[in-house]
Amino acid sequence: MKLFDLRHPFFLPLWRRAATVGVSGSWAVFEFITGNAGWAMLFGGAALWCTYEFFIVFDPENYESGKGD
Repeated sequence: MKLFDLRHPFFLPLWRRAATVGVSGSWAVFEFITGNAGWAMLFGGAALWCTYEFFIVFDPENYESGKGD
């Protein structure tokens, strides 16, 4: 079991993947505006990682079978 399993079947619908990227990216902007650069980098990195996993290397077969790599 992975700690952060981004290929879980929960993330198969597009709206859930987009919401995850949107919320983490928005939180990164909020943290940056409020002067917390460390948290902004953490959430910005999470948004970039989720964008890569959910939209660039997305393969629906990985989600339907419940298998990761």
